[in-house]
Amino acid sequence: MTEAISTSRDAQRSSAEAPWPVRVVSMKIGQWVARLGDVWVEGQVAQVSRRPGAPTVFLTLRDPAADISIPVTCPRMVFDAVRPPLTEGARVLVHAKPDYYLQRGSLSLRASELRAVGIGELLARLARLKELLAAEGLFAAERKRPLPFLPGTVGLITGRASAAERDVLENARRRWPAVRFAVRPVAVQGTQAVTQILEALRELDADPEVDVIVLARGGGSVEDLLPFSDETLCRAVFACRTPVVSAIGHEPDTPLVDYVADVRCSTPTDAAKRVVPDLSEERQRIDAARQRLLRGVMSRLDAGQQWLDGVRSRPAFARPTVLVDQREAEVDGLRERARRTLAHRLDAAGAELGQVRARVRALSPQATLDRGYAVVQRTDGAVLRDAADAAPGDALRVRLASGELPAVVTER
Repeated sequence: MTEAISTSRDAQRSSAEAPWPVRVVSMKIGQWVARLGDVWVEGQVAQVSRRPGAPTVFLTLRDPAADISIPVTCPRMVFDAVRPPLTEGARVLVHAKPDYYLQRGSLSLRASELRAVGIGELLARLARLKELLAAEGLFAAERKRPLPFLPGTVGLITGRASAAERDVLENARRRWPAVRFAVRPVAVQGTQAVTQILEALRELDADPEVDVIVLARGGGSVEDLLPFSDETLCRAVFACRTPVVSAIGHEPDTPLVDYVADVRCSTPTDAAKRVVPDLSEERQRIDAARQRLLRGVMSRLDAGQQWLDGVRSRPAFARPTVLVDQREAEVDGLRERARRTLAHRLDAAGAELGQVRARVRALSPQATLDRGYAVVQRTDGAVLRDAADAAPGDALRVRLASGELPAVVTER
């Protein structure tokens, strides 16, 4: 039995030797699709085709976050029963059965029920998505990057020739005439909006010359702004390396991308004011800074001049010779004291010398001679103190107060 089942399965397999015909492949695909049964599908109506009198309405249902679509056939009665009436761009729930057409090899949905997604349900879904993204940290303030002071190039993603584009360009150039823009026109609502915005965002984020990216769009209904609450777009903005500015709608409009962006602006005009500085204001700031700097320098110079004037007014600088004069007076005083001291000492020494001289003179042999005494000496200079020391015939010298006389001892 097992061998029979295995043989049967091998017989069903295709190979280069036993390929399947196209009809077999189509039938097998149809059988697999038929096993899906009825499904509920949510999407966005990209196209509606109604032929007058035709019992069937043809729709194109598109995924809001991806470039994927599928045709839908719907009985006119089912389509007309939807309230409010479906239009292109509307969100819709479809209860349908997948159908594979063998002849054309195409897949479609046969709708048995259509339900328009109401505003209340959309808002509830957005609230749930907002809670999910917030829990993952996509709204965290600490991850938001500051905008550059003066970006080299501003990337602008907006509708082609839209009022938002004009507001951003005109107001930014009015503030800073030299600002450069890299504009990427995209669909800002409808089925193609998310895909085109994502492509433009990736392109600008990869450009090294782009320093900031602005997402701009004018106001609109909740349905019109739905692309800017798309989960894929929010995550793409979060993953950008370049700071992103969100300027979607007007003040009350807050799509989810506003919470993810690094800076949220109330209007496109506000975004233009945030991404570039105002030239006149910067000139005023520069002038004010220059004036503060000038006042600071002049204050320092004035303080230095006052200090210098104070230093120059001091006696030592007003009369530079005063110190020399003082020292000269001191030197003169010291010289006079030295002269007086030396004169006093000389006088004292002279008086003492006179006294010594007088004493010496008083004790001098000359003084004795001056009083009438004489000194008798031998010829060899020896002084005779005793008459017995001289013999008759000895030659003597008699020294007087003035001169001397020769003498000879004749007798004793």
